[in-house]
Amino acid sequence: MSSRFRLSALALSLALLGAAPLVQAAEPAEGADTPAATGKAVLPLDELRTFAEVLDRIKTAYVEPIDDKTLLENAIKGMLSNLDPHSAYLEPEDFLELQESTSGEFGGLGIELGQEDGLLKVISPIDDTPAARAGVEAGDLILRIDGQPTKGWSLMEAVDKLRGKPGSKIELTLVREGGKPFTLKLERAVIKVLSVKSELLEKNYGYLRITQFQVNSGEEVAKALRQLQKDNGGKLGGLVLDLRNNPGGVLQAAVEVSDHFLNKGLIVYTKGRIANSELRFSADPADASQGVPLVVLINGGSASAAEIVAGALQDHKRAVLMGTDSFGKGSVQTVLPLTNDRALKLTTALYYTPNGRSIQAQGIVPDIVVERGTVTRDKSQAQGVKEADLPGHLGNGNGGADRPSNGKTTPATVTAQDKDYQLSQALNLLKGLNITRKP
Repeated sequence: MSSRFRLSALALSLALLGAAPLVQAAEPAEGADTPAATGKAVLPLDELRTFAEVLDRIKTAYVEPIDDKTLLENAIKGMLSNLDPHSAYLEPEDFLELQESTSGEFGGLGIELGQEDGLLKVISPIDDTPAARAGVEAGDLILRIDGQPTKGWSLMEAVDKLRGKPGSKIELTLVREGGKPFTLKLERAVIKVLSVKSELLEKNYGYLRITQFQVNSGEEVAKALRQLQKDNGGKLGGLVLDLRNNPGGVLQAAVEVSDHFLNKGLIVYTKGRIANSELRFSADPADASQGVPLVVLINGGSASAAEIVAGALQDHKRAVLMGTDSFGKGSVQTVLPLTNDRALKLTTALYYTPNGRSIQAQGIVPDIVVERGTVTRDKSQAQGVKEADLPGHLGNGNGGADRPSNGKTTPATVTAQDKDYQLSQALNLLKGLNITRKP
């Protein structure tokens, strides 16, 4: 992908801010150029007077005192809430959370949390994090954080307490398997959350899941593809790309992931009201996937950036899409930093697939519809009698060895595809594609 298209969210934000129309604060003087002639927008003075009057009435007549800061921030939130569901005013905590979710990094301990009987339970410590190095284990119950009892806390409350500035200290009181409580003193560090998971489903067939599109997702996908190819002896016979329940994320990451499977052509383009919101992204000649047969899984939870990838691969006929209709979020949001650690998340453009499709409020229809389900094996019957089991049967005319049933059932090994009907269908399709493509 050409480097001139690699705009960061902040760079795009600044471009959008610089391109905003100029605002005139007073009515034009008699004889001055009209707004139409100057190209400047005039502030709606009547509406502003009404706003000021309402603000004054609330301050003087509302049943409880309320300060100007609260009133004005609520007014901003109300202004954005009536635009579309994805535009929002981000206060410092929300802005920080958005930055962490898109970067995949945050200051913390590296603990995946759950709850059990009103107590916080460690689901798993993340490898090579302060929690793992301190000896925190799956199943531990967190009784206190910095001396405060945690019983009855919500997961969000606990996460807020556990996260913090890298290098800061925290004290946890835990109990393990009914033993005596013990205390650990830990130091927070930068925790990196991987958005890509991969494995070989069986020989020749790989599985790659993207949970959300973070800044480093494109790099992670390239690394996962190389590892899968290496694990399979150099090249894969087929790959399942799982985008189910992927809520989206960074536009640039979606472009980079698509580029790993395409070697030419348009990936996505955007259209908005101002020039800086109109972008086009095209694929580089390199193909990290080595042209492997590809099935992409989508469902109603596949949104935004996930739909960009699915739409590009579908339009280029690079992959077969399987599953159910996607979410249908065809808009692009730009984060515009404001003062005091706040930001504006504003819908600035719609995006279109290479064939010019807007999926806004429609979603992407998979090539093959497969509903969610589980696979169950019939274990009640042994393998039936075969010709080779019959006394006096004829031998194979070409000299092949007999293959009797031996009256035994094949032992069932539970795999990922056994528990996931859509995944099993994707794997079966890849096997069929391989058979038909062989000379």
